[in-house]
Amino acid sequence: MILFILITFFIGYLFIILEHKVKIDKAASALLMGVSCWVIYILNAADPHTVNDQLAEHISDIAGILFFLIGAMTIVELIDLHEGFQVIIDAIKTTNKRTLIIIISLITFFLSAILDNLTTAIVMSTLVAKILSDQRDKNIVIGMVIIAANSGGAWSPIGDVTTTMLWIGNQITAVGIMKSIFLPSLVSVCVPLFFFLTKIKGRFSPKKSVAEISVEPKERVIIFYSGISLLIFVPIFKTFTHLAPYMGMMFAVGIVWLISETLHKKKPNNTEQQPSIFVALEKVDLPSILFFMGILLAVSALQSTSILQNMATTLSSKVQNENIIVIGIGLLSAIFDNVPLVAAIQGMFSKVQYPTGHFFWNFLAYCAGTGGSILIIGSAAGVAAMGIEKISFFWYLKNVSFAALLGYLAGALTTILIG
Repeated sequence: MILFILITFFIGYLFIILEHKVKIDKAASALLMGVSCWVIYILNAADPHTVNDQLAEHISDIAGILFFLIGAMTIVELIDLHEGFQVIIDAIKTTNKRTLIIIISLITFFLSAILDNLTTAIVMSTLVAKILSDQRDKNIVIGMVIIAANSGGAWSPIGDVTTTMLWIGNQITAVGIMKSIFLPSLVSVCVPLFFFLTKIKGRFSPKKSVAEISVEPKERVIIFYSGISLLIFVPIFKTFTHLAPYMGMMFAVGIVWLISETLHKKKPNNTEQQPSIFVALEKVDLPSILFFMGILLAVSALQSTSILQNMATTLSSKVQNENIIVIGIGLLSAIFDNVPLVAAIQGMFSKVQYPTGHFFWNFLAYCAGTGGSILIIGSAAGVAAMGIEKISFFWYLKNVSFAALLGYLAGALTTILIG
């Protein structure tokens, strides 16, 4: 059974990365891969009820992530309909490509620590698409957005799911993770940034937006600042209520919806002439949502069949050096979801062996958070950006992966040296 699931995962993964060659949308491949892995599992299981219980548990987590993603995309699309991103575009006065990529990278790095890497990647990728016209330049800058979003999320207890898991599990402290991982995370951004500064040069002409719907300047500012403020409010909502992040995101959608309706209630009831929430929902990229669902279903099958846990255990038994093990986990997170990998490590090592705030846990937070940047489908931020701008797996592998790997290793070395 294990072999058949691995073969299915490998074939599905192959179809995803060869999307442009086989002419089959990656969402279809991901869904077939995810469902097929579970079919193989349940047909070979002694107790189908146990498998269904496991699936139900995973579906709960997956649905939470998808609702979060849909909510974030809805707010971003509503801001976009109101031409809200023009507020930032107008504030960025430079027309130098190198200056632009530095500004975008730093904004993404710090914003990701406040929001989270997924939401930040959606916001900043949309923003870059609004600024740049040249596809190659756009892809390079979005590649840096993915790297910066993942690195920025790694040093904050609310910036990445895996860091939050370690924080909730009391393996790390909020102050401790920021003190020990901030510099390595910054290094993991600066190294690829310097790499890309040698690849991109010259000036650009700011992309002129073609407004589909007429928007008053006041409405643009109100929707932009309320939308961004509510996105920033999501992790605060989670901290105070202890509810799942998607609940905060749904609350944010409701407030932005209310603001939008209030702004337009005195206008003629013509949805084609109003940037309403309904138009925004129509623009949400559902194929990307389904692609994400397929990936998460496949990975959850690998987790339920203990494939990922066995991989982590084997790695631990074969390699005696914990630093190498953690670096290996980071590299594996470029292929597999980092959440079950970190969960497996949490189960393998106790707080008796490594107390709260120990270097081991901080290093794990860094590697699991930044390792996913090496491949575009290695992180939620990458998958979201891939859907927004249709960046291919191979383009990212050829143009971004090496720089991301250099940054990852440089940051890991920095963590070890200062640890």
